[in-house]
Amino acid sequence: MAKQSIQQVKQRFGIIGFSPDLDRAIDVALQVAPTDLSVLITGESGVGKENFPQIVHQYGKRKHGAYFAVNCGSIPEGTIDSELFGHEKGSFTGATGARKGYFEAADGGTLFLDEVGELPLPTQARLLRVLETGEFIKVGSSKVEKSNVRVVAATNLNMIQAVEQGKFREDLYYRLNSVPIRIPALRDRKEDIPLLFRKFAGDFAEKYMMPPIALTDDAREMLKNYRFPGNIRQLKNITEQISIIEQERIITPDILQKYLPMNEVGMLPVPVSQIQDANQRSFSTEREILYQVLFDMKKDMTDLKQVVKNLMESSERRDVSSEISPSIDNATVTIPVSYESSTKRISEKRDIQDATEYEDNTLSLNDVEKDMIVKALERHGGKRKFAAQDLGISERTLYRKIKEYNLE
Repeated sequence: MAKQSIQQVKQRFGIIGFSPDLDRAIDVALQVAPTDLSVLITGESGVGKENFPQIVHQYGKRKHGAYFAVNCGSIPEGTIDSELFGHEKGSFTGATGARKGYFEAADGGTLFLDEVGELPLPTQARLLRVLETGEFIKVGSSKVEKSNVRVVAATNLNMIQAVEQGKFREDLYYRLNSVPIRIPALRDRKEDIPLLFRKFAGDFAEKYMMPPIALTDDAREMLKNYRFPGNIRQLKNITEQISIIEQERIITPDILQKYLPMNEVGMLPVPVSQIQDANQRSFSTEREILYQVLFDMKKDMTDLKQVVKNLMESSERRDVSSEISPSIDNATVTIPVSYESSTKRISEKRDIQDATEYEDNTLSLNDVEKDMIVKALERHGGKRKFAAQDLGISERTLYRKIKEYNLE
């Protein structure tokens, strides 16, 4: 698509920037728009993904049809099927009448599924059927319905990782990902940051009827080098805050610094040393943390046993010296019979001590294992299959452990 067309799209949809990655994303959207292929738009939260389904719809052959945007992450799991596919009267509590779903209402048009990675697995199976056959069944019905809908999906999740973790169907991912469009993060298009700041500053000056703010050269460089974990949305919020709060309209680095927090979501809020072990090795899974805890526990137990051994030897020497009565009689030493019983008592005391240490160690390991199982089950909503995969054990082993620790 010609550069002139890309510029026209930017003007129509209010897209600001000249980043090659941004232009590439717009170009792909324009190329795929006349087709009926499914499109998956990916990118971090706040990068402006919502503009691209509109581009696909407005420049495609369905532009005169209906367009619906559905935020899948904001709909409760219990009602998502009804929202998408509709329901019949009496199909569940509160269903006082029949209702059309988005797939029926958007027939002949485009349906934008935002945060598609948040869909529950049963809904993913029904969505796959619609995409492959154009057929769906309303909740509480047995009648097969037909729908001719163009689906554009978006997510800020790492979908490959979600598929590997069993949170998203692999077949659905490849069905949605017929044409991928990746929207670059704001930190990857630094030259566009001053342009966006100037645009937002002008908008807020008009909105609040005050002179627009402007950056000094040093402040502009500081803004360009900030990481912006919240992307364009965060930049817009910062610009609005400065516009309202600051009396001085020329923004210096000292002023700007107050609005660029270093502990935002998506940035490290604690020193790296606090989340790495002594060997500077970061933990990528909870299982690695458990291994390291067990390793450290073993080392501590070894040190403790050495201390106990030294104390026992010292105690043994004291007991023997107190019970042995050396008697110089014709250059001989008479040792009382009680020495044997004393030695036996010391040996028995050591055996009891070792047994107690072993029992305490076993209990500690069991507590760690039980805690890991509880956390895995909570993380996956009690679904044992995914919890077992997370823990790296079989589902049968997990079931046995649940029974053993009374976690039913």
